[in-house]
Amino acid sequence: MKVTVVMDNSVSISLGSSFRAEHGFSMLLEHESQKILFDTGQTDALIHNLSLLQVHPSQIDALVLSHGHYDHSGGLFHLLQHGRKRYPLYAHSDIFTPRFSVTKDSRHFVGMPYVKDQFTTLGVEWQLGKEPRELAPNLWFSGQIPRRTDFEPGDTRLVTCCGDEDCPDQIIDDISLYYLTGKGLVVIGGCTHSGLVNTVSYGLELTGAKRLYGWIGGTHLGPVGTEQQTKTLDTLESFQPEFVMAGHCTGFPMMAELSRRFGSRFIPAFVSATAEF
Repeated sequence: MKVTVVMDNSVSISLGSSFRAEHGFSMLLEHESQKILFDTGQTDALIHNLSLLQVHPSQIDALVLSHGHYDHSGGLFHLLQHGRKRYPLYAHSDIFTPRFSVTKDSRHFVGMPYVKDQFTTLGVEWQLGKEPRELAPNLWFSGQIPRRTDFEPGDTRLVTCCGDEDCPDQIIDDISLYYLTGKGLVVIGGCTHSGLVNTVSYGLELTGAKRLYGWIGGTHLGPVGTEQQTKTLDTLESFQPEFVMAGHCTGFPMMAELSRRFGSRFIPAFVSATAEF
């Protein structure tokens, strides 16, 4: 398995190529001769970065969306326009939930930026559901992740519509990917709104893995409270992974703390970063 960051909030200054960054997330998984794109970033910058990685959208075999937020799904429209083929797309059945981010001074839409029919006419073959399923040998779509910890309440700014009022958005459509290696489990998350500990624990249970070998993706630790940040990182340390490759919604303060705790085992998940296992 090879994983390459196609889109992230940041690009390393050491890169010689002109990759683009944006507030968004996308990763390319290359496994068993298949190319699977996990999330699509926010804009057509996805196509630009894929071209620098020498991957044409038509070469991608399948798509997975981690959840229905604009920064993980906005690039899908552009991918479909360039790919000009039919793609199986795996996601939770609630990804089109209307959702908003609310602060003291603002309320703005943060859900899927296009309606389902637009994607369908451009080539999406929907594979929606809440149950886990094996996408390829040893690669699992998590399905809906149980929320069992008492310290991972998530981001209180995110809401959805309950009649005429706003109510907390639990983002139950949040899914991750699980890859089982001979050395243990690799968890590949989008934003991990389900909570990092919930996500890892469910992956170990689902796959029967004995240990966490590695973590890749967004952690959503940046916007949450101090208690969730501390208890999550303490628990992650107790899993003793061989590597932690985090970015996007992790935020720089939490990335710095991951670097302090894990040393050389921490890898910033900037655009074009790779991991092979």
